[in-house]
Amino acid sequence: MRAVRVNRFGGPEVLVPVDVPDPVPGPGEVLVRIVAAGVNRADALLRAGLYHRAGRPPLVPGAEAAGIVVEVGEGVTDFVPGQRVMGLDGGKASGFYAELATVSATCLVALPDGLDLTRAAALPIAWLSAWYCVRHLAQVSKADTVVVKAAASGVGTAAVQIAAEAGARVIALAGSAEKAAWAGEFGADVTVDTSAHPDDAEVEEVLRLTGGRGADVVLDTVGGRAFGRSLREVGHGGRVVALANVALEPSTVDTRDFYPKNAAILGFQLTNLQIHGYDPRPDLRELADRVAAGGYRVPIETVVPLEEARAAHERLERRDNRGKIVLAVGPDIGKSGAGTLLGG
Repeated sequence: MRAVRVNRFGGPEVLVPVDVPDPVPGPGEVLVRIVAAGVNRADALLRAGLYHRAGRPPLVPGAEAAGIVVEVGEGVTDFVPGQRVMGLDGGKASGFYAELATVSATCLVALPDGLDLTRAAALPIAWLSAWYCVRHLAQVSKADTVVVKAAASGVGTAAVQIAAEAGARVIALAGSAEKAAWAGEFGADVTVDTSAHPDDAEVEEVLRLTGGRGADVVLDTVGGRAFGRSLREVGHGGRVVALANVALEPSTVDTRDFYPKNAAILGFQLTNLQIHGYDPRPDLRELADRVAAGGYRVPIETVVPLEEARAAHERLERRDNRGKIVLAVGPDIGKSGAGTLLGG
């Protein structure tokens, strides 16, 4: 089969299309013919050798995908060949930048009618992360004001919609006027262009928008110096959810920015959550049903052939994409709704 492999850590140029043996499902595993694979920041970190669970090359990246069941391993009773599914690696998959992949049956769900494979491939990482953080960790309600950082990102556009559906007032922060305006299309009540409000000005703007009280919830998808600002932007009894450090820089924290407010800091990392017992399937099924019913928009910016994974990573690292980048792996993608860019 064809796959994209990392033979050595480095920039996007180390993503090399290769022929590799077909994987074989073991007990409790499912062999899936991949049709579409999502492209994530974690993939870029793995490729660069900066991901904490990267292992050593050679490696096939890819943490989420959708496709068709080919074969089931011993003990698997929930899936049959021909079924449409989506899944995530959970630390157990063989890598989804490939025509075939094995995945644990505990990390796989069947797709409802109305959900195409392209959008399905975008759900298991960014959308599941946003869902878990908004619904389970922060327990957002209609009484809350929620700040979403990097609101034009995959996690950000998902979090804006999920928080808005819960009835919260949503303040969307994004790194340009264009991205801020776009985030507003997903249900944000207020948008802030952080390029016009750098550093302390961002904090002051959030405080102004909350009448000086600060936000009830700050979803920090950036990390680094942004995390210190998040602690200043949260209000009394509020919650700061930290789920990334795409800035790849240390966070300097002044404890006086949060402990006098009795604020809570909540950390989230999806794979480690699964390792410690979280079963993602109920949440993934609910997300899939809501998307299929038209409750959420899953913006797909562009679909790139598997062999051009390097170009997908280059675009991701320029940070100029709005919406998800998806790799087209199998021939079925032409029938899976991939034609509508920025759609959903």
